[in-house]
Amino acid sequence: MPATETFTVPPRLVPSNRAAADFRPATLIGVRPETATMSTFRFAVPDWPGHAPGQHVMVRLTAADGYTAQRHYSLASTPGDAGYIELTVDHMPGGEVSGHLHTVAKPGDTVEIKGPLGGFFAWPGDRPALLLGGGSGVVPLMSMLRHHREARLRVPLRLVVSVRSPENLPYSGEFGAETTVIYTRTEGRLHAGHLRAALAETPTGGWEAYVCGGNGFTEHASRLLVAGGQPRDRVRVERFG
Repeated sequence: MPATETFTVPPRLVPSNRAAADFRPATLIGVRPETATMSTFRFAVPDWPGHAPGQHVMVRLTAADGYTAQRHYSLASTPGDAGYIELTVDHMPGGEVSGHLHTVAKPGDTVEIKGPLGGFFAWPGDRPALLLGGGSGVVPLMSMLRHHREARLRVPLRLVVSVRSPENLPYSGEFGAETTVIYTRTEGRLHAGHLRAALAETPTGGWEAYVCGGNGFTEHASRLLVAGGQPRDRVRVERFG
């Protein structure tokens, strides 16, 4: 059996903030449904130090008896949303934190967050970005897309989103000409043809590719990128599951 390749790249360094090492309170101020199982949770964090698109936070819940549960969630909001963060969370069967957010938490409740965390998947908007997201893997890429628009960046950005059906597509009202949506239930799995146009129009300096999703999606999408000519050391992967 041939060896399985794993696509990794050296970490990108982003400005650090010592406060990221500490948990801080975040107050839930709103919930916005995205799909039947995904919702965006908006939190007020007055002392939020700011973040780069692509970073994430750790959310911690503490029960009355001292029991804690914590999970990592990507930031969907932009750096320009000062004092607030948004997390789009999929309700996972049996998930302690996602279950609490979806079925128990209400505006006014407080959780603890640590962050921003992560540097290798961060995109500060300094180079052309080719983004590939599978399912909820689109969340950190949405932060990048929103930042690109909000900051009126001139560097090229392309987004490819793969979901089962229109009902599974979060942020459906926000995508524009820069986005290609693939519905796998009717179109089949992501294939080379879906990436051909973007790879053919490689901008000056080349794409920095960001791939996010489950293990199967990220490995498959990364191989398609490399087979299509994207340099292996410019494929950044964030996987979950």
